[in-house]
Amino acid sequence: MGMGCNHTIHSHHHHFGWDNSNAPAMTVAPGESVYFETVDSSGGQFNAESTVADVTTLDFGNINPVTGPIFIDGAEPGDAIKVTFQGFEPSGWGWTALIPGFGLLTDQFPEPDLNIWKYEASNPGRSAFGDHARVPLKPFAGTIGLAPAEPGLHSVVPPRRVGGNMDIRDMSEGTELFLPVEVSGGLFSIGDTHAVQGDGEVCGTAIESQMNVALQFELIKGAEIPFPHYRTSGPVTRHLDSDGYFITTGIGPDLFEGARNAVSGMIDLLGREQGLAPANAYMLCSVCGDLRISEIVDMPNWVVSFYFPRVVFA
Repeated sequence: MGMGCNHTIHSHHHHFGWDNSNAPAMTVAPGESVYFETVDSSGGQFNAESTVADVTTLDFGNINPVTGPIFIDGAEPGDAIKVTFQGFEPSGWGWTALIPGFGLLTDQFPEPDLNIWKYEASNPGRSAFGDHARVPLKPFAGTIGLAPAEPGLHSVVPPRRVGGNMDIRDMSEGTELFLPVEVSGGLFSIGDTHAVQGDGEVCGTAIESQMNVALQFELIKGAEIPFPHYRTSGPVTRHLDSDGYFITTGIGPDLFEGARNAVSGMIDLLGREQGLAPANAYMLCSVCGDLRISEIVDMPNWVVSFYFPRVVFA
């Protein structure tokens, strides 16, 4: 089995959206591990030779496929499933796109754009963005979750109580994730793997990169957790901290507008100081910059900061 796992689930066992009526592709016992083959978030519509023209023909009915579902034996509503990320096998390439109508600053970036990234699959240390930036990588899974109790087909795009498209970059090797169970067996699925992403994924895409993932499952009876929680095995920013940060802010009574202003300010700063075109700066912000709430108690205005790691220009 892949990466020493008890089971393998192949990529053709994928689905679009969450639906508790989906038949399980596999049943596993608590304590067992599964090697997942995933499909990238475009559903295979992009490849290493794609161009911006391919963004304009993207079929949104086939995005964000997730591999699964997996039935965890003994899991019942009120329990929690503990998922441990044992490892990732990267593919060696990925993509970042500006998709019209999608992203934090979609009104400022109405035109499509696409960047194809290459990296060494056997040693994924950094990926190059043209001649001007090299981004430290941190493989993780953007979409990971269980089926909701509410019947019917639910979009995979928004996150929800049982997980889903959370896009948390720390869902990486060594992390332990706890998910609340709403249906018998949990019905676990995973996809939307990334080579790296900044907190916020501000343009709507990270380095979207197909990877295979090894996970171990454990069952916690009667946990009654309200939302997912997780714990990491070590520091979460060290791969970006070495050269410090550029930081911009947005200040006002609306956190969403504050986030927009902080990101817009960083795009302007990267243009002035690094000579980046606005679209390139925006995509880089999504890939490696972090949105943070710096202050939310001094009414009526809150402070949102955007941290951009200087190491990408080193």
